[in-house]
Amino acid sequence: MKAVAWHGKQDVRVDNVPDPTIQEPNDAIVRITTTNICGSDLHLYNVLGPFIDEGDILGHEPMGIVEEVGPEITNVAPGDRVVLPFNISCGHCFMCDEKLYSQCETTQVHEYGTGAKFFGYTKLYGQVPGGQAEFLRVPQAQFVPMKVPEEGAGMSDERFVYLSDVLPTSWQAVDYAGVPEGGSLAIFGLGPIGQMCARIARHMGFRVIGVDLVPERLDMAKRYGVETVDLRDHNGDVPEAIREMTDGRGPDSVIDAVGMEAHGSGGGKMAQTFVGLLPDPAAQTAMEKGGVDRLTALNSCIETVRRGGTLSISGVYSGTADPINMMQLFDKQIQVRMGQANVKAWTDTIMPLLLDPGDPLGVEDFATHKLPLDDAPQAYETFQNKQDGAIKILLQP
Repeated sequence: MKAVAWHGKQDVRVDNVPDPTIQEPNDAIVRITTTNICGSDLHLYNVLGPFIDEGDILGHEPMGIVEEVGPEITNVAPGDRVVLPFNISCGHCFMCDEKLYSQCETTQVHEYGTGAKFFGYTKLYGQVPGGQAEFLRVPQAQFVPMKVPEEGAGMSDERFVYLSDVLPTSWQAVDYAGVPEGGSLAIFGLGPIGQMCARIARHMGFRVIGVDLVPERLDMAKRYGVETVDLRDHNGDVPEAIREMTDGRGPDSVIDAVGMEAHGSGGGKMAQTFVGLLPDPAAQTAMEKGGVDRLTALNSCIETVRRGGTLSISGVYSGTADPINMMQLFDKQIQVRMGQANVKAWTDTIMPLLLDPGDPLGVEDFATHKLPLDDAPQAYETFQNKQDGAIKILLQP
């Protein structure tokens, strides 16, 4: 089969690899019909190479048709249309009972002290082959697959594929933000997660202020009733600009939808670049003991949120020695929530909005690019460099 494989920094290729097979009695094989490139995949493209091996298959936002199931699987059958959350979770351990599916005790990666395995995302999360491929082996298939309606009558792949990551990640980010009724929310970063956070928050009736520097992202957000702040227009003092919009005190809540590769973080970028030049064993040690993220966006979020407000972090961070402004967090009495999305905790809430013919979250027009799998290398480059108006890219094997 064809699959998108990592071959080095900013080097992904479409390789011919063996088809996956049933390995455990609770496995399933899914033929992928649509998959996405996630902003988190760009961290693999640039920063997290020390934890990934050449030939590893990427991707954690797929959906498709069940082709084969192991003997223990009764919840899905060949021919079923399913979305696959990026979490690989069992559904029955202590953490799953708490709906903390990203912390599943059955699939935790003890070697690295991390949470549940997920598809296509380095040794840190299990080194499980990902979904940017023609076929995917699905472990823990007694729980992982989510059945969705058959295609037709407005039930396109675009209607459901974002259940794999974008929608639940964004819903959790807004929920964690704890915006009071009728309150205000600033979102730093209007990539795919930031855009969907904005749509969800507007759907909930909140005032939303979005921050970015890419014109196409700002324009997309405006179409959904978001007030926008262009990072380029305020000499870096976005917090002051937002305070002026919010009675001088800042918004009730802020979401950091940027993460470890924020613009304007020269020192962090230099550190990440240096680590990337080391041999993998040394680079792994450096990142595990002294990894530093680019923190410009996170620091701006801390400065922007009002006193007594809430900071929700959905952008991915991997630093183990990040210098955080604890004085400001403590002095402003800021509450902080963060973490990988517990995908299936939110799907029952989101599904009625996807079945609504009115498409209240605008999922049908969310993708800016729909490309064949063979175009993945160019698609990664386009997405990384924010070219051609790329905000969300779908790959269709």
